[in-house]
Amino acid sequence: MSQPIKFGTDGWRAVIGDDYTFANLEKVALATAKHYKKHKKIRNGIVIGYDARFMSKEFAEVVATTVANAGIKVKLSDSIASTPAISLLTKTENAAAGIVITASHNPYKWNGFKIKGEFGGPAFPETIDNVEKELAKILKLKKLPPLKRTFTQLLEKGTILHISMKQHYLDDLMTKLNFDLINNSGIRILYDVMHGAGQGVLDGVLPNVAQMRNEYNPSFGGTNPEPITQNLGTLMRRVKDEGFHIGIATDGDADRIGAVDEHGNFVDSQRVFALLLKYLVENKGLKGDVVKTISVTQMVNKQCAKYGLTVHETPVGFKYVCRLMVEGDVLIGGEESGGLGTKVHLPERDGIFLGLLLCEMMAVRQKSLSYLVQELMDEYGQHEFKRIDHHTTEQGKAAIMKRFKKGVKEIAGYNIIDRQDKDGFKFFVEGGGWVLVRASGTEPLIRFYAESDSQTKCDALLTAAIHG
Repeated sequence: MSQPIKFGTDGWRAVIGDDYTFANLEKVALATAKHYKKHKKIRNGIVIGYDARFMSKEFAEVVATTVANAGIKVKLSDSIASTPAISLLTKTENAAAGIVITASHNPYKWNGFKIKGEFGGPAFPETIDNVEKELAKILKLKKLPPLKRTFTQLLEKGTILHISMKQHYLDDLMTKLNFDLINNSGIRILYDVMHGAGQGVLDGVLPNVAQMRNEYNPSFGGTNPEPITQNLGTLMRRVKDEGFHIGIATDGDADRIGAVDEHGNFVDSQRVFALLLKYLVENKGLKGDVVKTISVTQMVNKQCAKYGLTVHETPVGFKYVCRLMVEGDVLIGGEESGGLGTKVHLPERDGIFLGLLLCEMMAVRQKSLSYLVQELMDEYGQHEFKRIDHHTTEQGKAAIMKRFKKGVKEIAGYNIIDRQDKDGFKFFVEGGGWVLVRASGTEPLIRFYAESDSQTKCDALLTAAIHG
């Protein structure tokens, strides 16, 4: 093994055939089983599902076999399933946990292992720590205890049970979204599945939706399955040229969203967050706290001030958002990278649900997506956002972070008026706007984020921050 098995911010991920092997997966599955063996809900078993990546089904069957041989009942998806579908089933089946075989938006060579809590969202950090402690013990063994029963034998015995996660998921969505209104509104929707786990999901409930990259293709057609501007050129062009009212894209495991307005313009998740907050409060009459990671737009803070809602800011990572959603009354919570959860659904990101909620909003408001975005800007002022991932060396990364830790008086000629060190270093500049500098924990990479009232100022802030 070229590197230790280690869980990152969203599970364990590795390159297939390198560290991501059947042998290593069996070790991770056994560690997970050992941790959950004493869980209060373990009688209800563990839910396991998988995405559309190369051999994900076979990997999931190895995990199911390992967990079931540990004496735990397994409910295994009978087909490709999205991460939010597996989270939902974990909650509704009252299971001890959920396991997802996915590498989310990573390139096709990768696969991964996510753990979901009984509440239907990312397992808390202390749970992952405990699984890693069990894993450390297992990695010291010369060989694992032999499996007493095969996958087929466990199926016949009923310890592993196949379930239709897709149908359960759709049945649940039907209770939370107005599909009749969407279907009868005349809104023309183009859904870019990106060859991910969203394939085939909407076929039976939105017969009029047009879909692209909806076929099984484990190489994702050579494009990373991440719904960001550079990967959605065809979607943006088709929406504009073919007269669609909205384009929706979801990532490899369908928990993140990308949106495109009727003019073919990408609507980033900062604006999606603000749009849905406005819709949930003003049109659906809902209340609750709002949770945002430190990289999310200040427009949300302005909205909360207007609505009289408490806003909580967390470090980057949906696991921090999820905890507050589980422990309190949170209306909506999310991060800058396309993941949002709401109290009307799950403490979990769900790109398909969010895309349909945008469509419902357009149908209720009877306005175009570009109009609704401009309405936000007219009300709260222009907010432009940009992020640049700056690749460097480990030495370069350390030097840059040391400079910002020490503090700067100005960026691009704009004086610093406030600073936050919650996650990396965030500097607020005069005249409105901010810059956030965060170092990757696993790569020689620094992420620079900026928001201001114009794209020109945003670009200037980023350029000055990166090049100093």
